[in-house]
Amino acid sequence: MNRHDASRTPAKTSPTTFHVKSFGCQMNVYDGERMAEMLGTQGMTAAADGGQADLVILNTCHIREKAVDKVFSDIGRLTREDGSRPMIAVAGCVAQAEGGEIQRRARNVDIVVGPQAYHRLPDLIGKAGRGEAAVDTDMPLASKFGALPARTKQARPTAFLTIMEGCDKFCTYCVVPYTRGAEISRSWLAIIDEAKALVDGGAREITLLGQNVNAWEGEDDKGRAQGMDGLVRELAKIGGLARIRYTTSHPNDMSDGLIAAHGEVDKLMPFLHLPVQAGNDHILKAMNRSHSAESYLRIIERVRAARPDIAISGDFIVGFPGETEAEFQDTLAIVEQVRYAQCYSFKYSPRPGTPAADMDGQVAADIMEDRLARLQALLNRQQADFNAATVGRTTDILLERKGRHPGQLIGKSPWLQSVVVTAPELSIGDMVDVTIISAGPNSLAGETVRRKAA
Repeated sequence: MNRHDASRTPAKTSPTTFHVKSFGCQMNVYDGERMAEMLGTQGMTAAADGGQADLVILNTCHIREKAVDKVFSDIGRLTREDGSRPMIAVAGCVAQAEGGEIQRRARNVDIVVGPQAYHRLPDLIGKAGRGEAAVDTDMPLASKFGALPARTKQARPTAFLTIMEGCDKFCTYCVVPYTRGAEISRSWLAIIDEAKALVDGGAREITLLGQNVNAWEGEDDKGRAQGMDGLVRELAKIGGLARIRYTTSHPNDMSDGLIAAHGEVDKLMPFLHLPVQAGNDHILKAMNRSHSAESYLRIIERVRAARPDIAISGDFIVGFPGETEAEFQDTLAIVEQVRYAQCYSFKYSPRPGTPAADMDGQVAADIMEDRLARLQALLNRQQADFNAATVGRTTDILLERKGRHPGQLIGKSPWLQSVVVTAPELSIGDMVDVTIISAGPNSLAGETVRRKAA
């Protein structure tokens, strides 16, 4: 049976089991967890994989190149050998960007739901089961978070917590303002309550999420205006919470208070992901980044003055339209000045509907590939140097998962490095002091010194 024949085979009208497959950023992971919790409150049960589920939700990301094609490839693989298939929902940013076009291209898709509307997923499942149109890509002014159920207990030592969504920056290469909408900050009390629920469920580390997470603003329980620094300080008061992280930040939203918090709040980890994207001011202006290379470097200086041992991470795009070799050299220069602990770097790829997609001076693929290789070689050397400098240091590690070999456990250092220890007497969720004994390009090895009290 070909793909079009399979599309005529009806999915189960009242699914009782589901599987969520999330792609891309941490916020998608969070959204996937929240969808799963919501379906659980509807009496549905999670299945181990899509092959066993009555409903499969593809929670998509639109940031990477060819994201749409990958979604349709996954949709095609959901048809089973006997010609049957699960009910299929496409959620997330690809759903928001493509809307009903997804169902026109893939007739076996039953539901299309954007990232601001997934709280209405139970209603969409009901519509799809009745054979009705089930597309919802609205961006309501009211936040979806108030419609989601309370967090369920999760036996994991780390957790994500979305505190704001959307973006008002409109970088010319980016689809986020169009797929996630305008910036919306969740309320102070909702964030504190969810954080407490996560800690009660076993989380010892919480990562605060947002497209521009440090743009969060709100009022505390006394009606006082607060920025993210005030929120971090309040979260640090939660007993049992050992670590706080946040991602992703924008340079323009690095307030004095947040910089100071890095030096004053022990639970705020010494790690900052602060993308600059390029090192040349002409390219930054074309990207609509609203900061200069110099202003970015001054922020890094101030953060390091507040917390000298902080690890800096970032994002880079090479081959942005019009980028010359000399302008690319400015990117290499800023990397040399900052000395990154780790980084993400990509070739520019046009996103339909973004201003950069129609700019003159699109850079040839082979030139982009060459620039990316040179940039990544430098970034990899810096990461290796940062990891090597950790050898001999004793630091605390939060154990998160099992390793490949018996007795091995893997956790994260305060600087977000993966650390492998052989300690069969320890358990996932333990916080331990570890002496780093060796460093590889992507992970460290350590010897346990002692378990720390909860």
